[in-house]
Amino acid sequence: MLNIISLARFVAAGFGSGWFPVAPGTAGSLAALLPAWWMVSAYGLYGLLGIFLLFIPLACWSTYVALPHMTEKDPGWIVIDEWLGQWLTLLLILPLMGASWLTFALGFAAFRLFDIWKPGLVKRVEHLGPVWWSIHADDLLAGVYAGFLLGAGYMVAMQTGVLA
Repeated sequence: MLNIISLARFVAAGFGSGWFPVAPGTAGSLAALLPAWWMVSAYGLYGLLGIFLLFIPLACWSTYVALPHMTEKDPGWIVIDEWLGQWLTLLLILPLMGASWLTFALGFAAFRLFDIWKPGLVKRVEHLGPVWWSIHADDLLAGVYAGFLLGAGYMVAMQTGVLA
């Protein structure tokens, strides 16, 4: 029988993607692209926005329930935060760049860059508030950084004629 702690861990692990033995954060971000692609294909940008908004409380609940039973504050296998950050990146760039495999690949690469590098405020918000929230805060801000970088780069490329 599945208990509530096991369910919370499964959700926190990005539905199992965080249990990948090598680079679980990257595996989680990559796994998040599949439901994002499906939502955008089936329901458009508003579908992705809807699932993103539904997953914020789900992610917070899963870490709130799973963390008290852990010895680490931010175990590597918790990757539901990567799902949120990856989706936020896509939500910021898809209106400008359109839905294509290239947009998803660039969104993935930019999000992973900022999630691993953690420049400026991204590192600082990692310790903002209770642990069940701060685990998500840095990934959400990394998603904003990645989305703004790609969006700005795309607009500059359009204005300069690089992408005509």
